[in-house]
Amino acid sequence: MKKELIEELFIKFEKAQQIVDNIECWSARELQEILGYSKWDNFLKVVDKAKKSCEAAGETLENHFADIGKMVQIGSGTEREIPDIALTRYACYLVAQNGDTSKSEIAFAQTYFAVQTRKQEIIEKRLLDVARVTAREKLSKSEKILSGIIYERGVDEKSFSIIRSKGDQALFGGFTTNDMKKRMNVPSTRPLADFLPTLTIKAKDFATELTSHNVVEKELNGDSQITNEHIENNLAVRKMLGERGVKPENLPALEDVKKVQRKLESDEKKILKETKKNRK
Repeated sequence: MKKELIEELFIKFEKAQQIVDNIECWSARELQEILGYSKWDNFLKVVDKAKKSCEAAGETLENHFADIGKMVQIGSGTEREIPDIALTRYACYLVAQNGDTSKSEIAFAQTYFAVQTRKQEIIEKRLLDVARVTAREKLSKSEKILSGIIYERGVDEKSFSIIRSKGDQALFGGFTTNDMKKRMNVPSTRPLADFLPTLTIKAKDFATELTSHNVVEKELNGDSQITNEHIENNLAVRKMLGERGVKPENLPALEDVKKVQRKLESDEKKILKETKKNRK
């Protein structure tokens, strides 16, 4: 997400915030507009999903979703009241979690309402963490799909590990998976991908998806054919990165993605705890 968009959305969410009885609140009508939903009825469906998530967490709906009215102009200076909902920060977070994830506004909102201290630099950092965790989860799914495809074509689990290792060697300019673990100080028992930056994770994922596609399209079978295909796909991805001045083997290791994921998952509990504290 571009820095300019992050700054724009940050300002919009900050301006929309209201303090009611010492509790942070946001109008659902205003949130609808900021999150890019053109129709109130469509946004209400998201709010209803958020309410179900709230109930599933054992929370009282009235503490987080309060029905209110909002006056709007309808022409010639005339006003009328339309239904609205006052949402706590926790409620807003649940709305964002149940929104259309293809919207950049939703991705931003998920982080904005999750962090305790709303500072732009903290939000930017968390957005990067979310992107990395999401990319790692996507790679795991892609590898699982590939393993399912090739197991039906005469490749066992041991051979699949070798195929992945050969792919890594092609992607990292001759460095094997174990070589890269040593270069990046990754524990030998942990997956290399858990310590890779987002760009490299996505590169591995793209090569894996290409292999899955071509194994089926080319009707490849056996260790040799599939290994060669995976090597070629990783070499192609490496070439593309190289043309943009990127060498995957030289990118630094990052914090264990599992640790990052645990931090992100703890945010929801912190939001709820803070909301309850403000309510007292």
